[in-house]
Amino acid sequence: MRIGIFSDVHANIEALTAVMEAFKSERIDDYVCIGDTVGYGASPNECCDIIREVAKFTILGNHDAAVAGRMDYSYYYDAARHALDLHARQLTPTNMAWLKGLPYERREGEVTFCHGSPINLEEFEYIFSTEQAARCLDIWDELNTVTFIGHSHLCKSFALSRDDVFEVVAQKFTIRPDHRYIISVGSVGQPRDYDNRASYTIYDTTEKVFEFKRVPYDIDASAQKIFASDLERNFGNRLFLGV
Repeated sequence: MRIGIFSDVHANIEALTAVMEAFKSERIDDYVCIGDTVGYGASPNECCDIIREVAKFTILGNHDAAVAGRMDYSYYYDAARHALDLHARQLTPTNMAWLKGLPYERREGEVTFCHGSPINLEEFEYIFSTEQAARCLDIWDELNTVTFIGHSHLCKSFALSRDDVFEVVAQKFTIRPDHRYIISVGSVGQPRDYDNRASYTIYDTTEKVFEFKRVPYDIDASAQKIFASDLERNFGNRLFLGV
């Protein structure tokens, strides 16, 4: 089975549309979204509508949780908090109900999907370094063969043995036996690795092969929608830079 995995769309319909179009040539059996459909961008309902239709299931992200009233986000910086408040007002009742019902985690065979670290799921902790991944050594026996996460907006992969962690620096690689993998799938709608193309990934559960993919999209159209809205202009500016 080939799974199309993506995360952190952040209400960027132009990026999401480009990713869905790119997936069409990849023989995907199921789609999985790992959270943060909303926040930052100008098209929250449009993105919710598409993901609700195409994804086999979607995981709750921290921005989703905030908009749905499932977490305290009073400590977020002003512009991010304002965007979440705006999206909460804009979402249709159907999309709001969908966010309210999303799970923190889903396990499918040897694969786990969650938005942040698999430790303390409701805390949405980041994993984008070997030091952060190493915290998962304490739960090595509880980890699935592969855990897919989002949240950092970075494309990062870590392999864990029982007593060590190393970063896997490859765009495509095979899952090795006797290891656990934590793979951060990057961001569709707001990449932060200085590559402004939308990120998406593919995992072949039969061949045990994982691959990072990128696709360009109409960044100007997405940014102009932000500039014309009540959202912070920097949310649009950063799309051009991939930060």
